[in-house]
Amino acid sequence: MDTGTKIKYWLDIAGYDLDTANAMLNTSRYLYVGFFCHQTIEKSIKAYYWNTINSEPPYTHNLLLLAEQSQLKPLLTESRDRLLNRLMPLNIQARYPQDREELMKTLTNSVCRELILQTEDFFEWIKQLLIK
Repeated sequence: MDTGTKIKYWLDIAGYDLDTANAMLNTSRYLYVGFFCHQTIEKSIKAYYWNTINSEPPYTHNLLLLAEQSQLKPLLTESRDRLLNRLMPLNIQARYPQDREELMKTLTNSVCRELILQTEDFFEWIKQLLIK
């Protein structure tokens, strides 16, 4: 696959994950809203990685590492950087029973709505960067 095809692949599945985050919000499955917001951002950054590095992104879920290695970090606003930090634990904590109980207490409808809005903003921003 060429670079353009790889970028499209990552953006397509990021969009699918964002749709899934919204579906989870609509069914009050808040734990998975955070998880799929993380997945959306991760895959968006991997598309950006292909754009700037022109090779396979590292096999990691670490958003901060991906942002750094893709050369996206210097472009992040403070609020987008905060979003990455906020989403980082949601990928791991959603998977392990000992963390789920505590995590579910913090993920309310309003918190999840805000996470989705911020994730949508980030996703649209990445797409705009890739158009240039």
